[in-house]
Amino acid sequence: MTDTILGEPIGPLVPGWTPRARPPATPMQGRTCRLEPLDPARHAADLWQAVQADAEGRTWIYLAYGPFADEAAYRAFLDGIAGKDDPQFFTVIDMASGRAVGVLSFLRIDPANGVIEVGHVWFSPLLARTTAATEAVILMMRRVFDELGYRRFEWKCNALNAPSRRAAVRFGFTFEGVFRQAMVVHGRNRDTAWYALIDGEWPAVKAEAERWLAPDNFDADGRQKTPLRMPVAG
Repeated sequence: MTDTILGEPIGPLVPGWTPRARPPATPMQGRTCRLEPLDPARHAADLWQAVQADAEGRTWIYLAYGPFADEAAYRAFLDGIAGKDDPQFFTVIDMASGRAVGVLSFLRIDPANGVIEVGHVWFSPLLARTTAATEAVILMMRRVFDELGYRRFEWKCNALNAPSRRAAVRFGFTFEGVFRQAMVVHGRNRDTAWYALIDGEWPAVKAEAERWLAPDNFDADGRQKTPLRMPVAG
């Protein structure tokens, strides 16, 4: 039954709700990757090598920055974004090689309402479409819901970015609509597609993530035996 005030419908109570903590700038350890707070002094050289694996610059098409003319320009960019509270950047470390191969962040962090977004996702060709790429996002989910107790995890992207939109659904995020003319990026219009995963959906998503990540779901060459099939899709 819907709650009302003076006959007007209102939202349900959120029992015991208190503002949540901000995400800590601490590592997140997985089986195939580790997320470390971005430290240009430690990570810049590896990341620049990973940038070189994308000779066409395809990985930068839908980002508001890049590609970079040279290593110095890229290092200056990393120096400018590292150590911030929001966005809070992490580097993806491939456990097999020990090298930094990608970057992603928490942003639009709203502890009062328990809302947070994943964004600034840059996965080099060394990371894209690997088990580690999937696990990196799952590690972010675990921090948001299991460690911090947030209510809502958002994923937004350029509405024309088909790979990102497919990825959002693959991870169990639900499509919520398109904000038209939301941004101007590189002088071009950007409509933004919104996706979200909420806390009530997380237990089923978590169970499927853990099933998929289990070592027995991969053969001797690291190939998955069964795909990730999230129960929530949009």
